[in-house]
Amino acid sequence: MSAASTPLAPVRHALGWSIVMAILLTVAGIAAILVPLVSGVAIALIVGWFFTIAGVLHLLFAWKTHTTSGVLFEILLGFLYIFSGLYLLFHPIVGLVSLTIFLAGYFLFKGVVQIVHFFRIQPRHGSWWLLFDAIISIVLAVMIWISWPLSAAWVVGTLVGISLLFTGLSRLMLTLTVRRALAA
Repeated sequence: MSAASTPLAPVRHALGWSIVMAILLTVAGIAAILVPLVSGVAIALIVGWFFTIAGVLHLLFAWKTHTTSGVLFEILLGFLYIFSGLYLLFHPIVGLVSLTIFLAGYFLFKGVVQIVHFFRIQPRHGSWWLLFDAIISIVLAVMIWISWPLSAAWVVGTLVGISLLFTGLSRLMLTLTVRRALAA
């Protein structure tokens, strides 16, 4: 039986891609930290595009809804998404102030979910990296809340960069732990 046809071959292949993803996340995190205003504006623009596309999809979905209240709800939601998205696209720096508070909520929620997940997988070797990432996320949420709104222009890019950096490093450490366990 060749190495490529073993039952663990797909797992080893996935671990290779996980390492690539971890390296890309780490590099993206470093880039975002080095140019926080540029990365913050880029994040605002990306969110603006997502909101705009989601708004158009809600408007399209409204025609598939069979109740009057459902159609009205989808149309209103669609216009809200489109308005928010276009506002971010045309005013990305002003949008950073709002995104700063949203980001604090995201990091807090991510950290809490990761802590819960840590306790679910805790006996496994390497699970402490998940707790480490969770603590970093919660610290970032607190940092954003404390510095808002004065540092909104740089905090989004910097903190997303820090999050990407530590997520990449945590993913790399977990993947290498699994790889060593498979080799043993």
